Amino acid sequence: MTDRLDQQFAFLGEADKLKHVLRATTLMDGSRRENSGEHSWHLALYAMTLADQAAPGVDINRVIRMLILHDLVEIDVGDVPIHSSNGTAHGSSETQAAEARAADRIFGLLPPDLGQNFRALWDEFEAAQTPDAVFAKSLDRVQPVMHNLGSGGGTWTEYKVTAEQITTRVGQKVARGAPRLWDYVRARIRPFFPDL
Repeated sequence: MTDRLDQQFAFLGEADKLKHVLRATTLMDGSRRENSGEHSWHLALYAMTLADQAAPGVDINRVIRMLILHDLVEIDVGDVPIHSSNGTAHGSSETQAAEARAADRIFGLLPPDLGQNFRALWDEFEAAQTPDAVFAKSLDRVQPVMHNLGSGGGTWTEYKVTAEQITTRVGQKVARGAPRLWDYVRARIRPFFPDL
């Protein structure tokens, strides 16, 4: 029992490091950069609050679990902004490989049963093939948009984001899992992106 608790608390101690990973996105008031721990908590709250936007059959409890775990790999890899440079770094094979190695290390701290369970949820989120993961990905794309909207454009200006980038990198993913949510968001960000 002591060994299991040692592993569980080792993982929890490591997870605390996520609070030190700064994201590109600011808080809604623009006062500072959001950290990845705050982002994960906020996304869990998004899932609870916007559950009525999910497709029938989506298990919100599983979505919440995915969202709490999804960015733990940033402890090793850091935040890779979706609108950085030309956007290829975010989904590049190098980034994916680095994140997989981080997942191996971080989830490997846990007792095997928990580690395998958490890793399976992380893999499911990354693949975005199940209804639960598709909805989770939609929320992960919406939250930064709402922060940028709340802060008067936020990092859209900093990264020189275009309407095409918003459509391909954000809109398509949101619409796939929460089409009414994308309609709502698109209408509100149109002043920043008239071509939407």
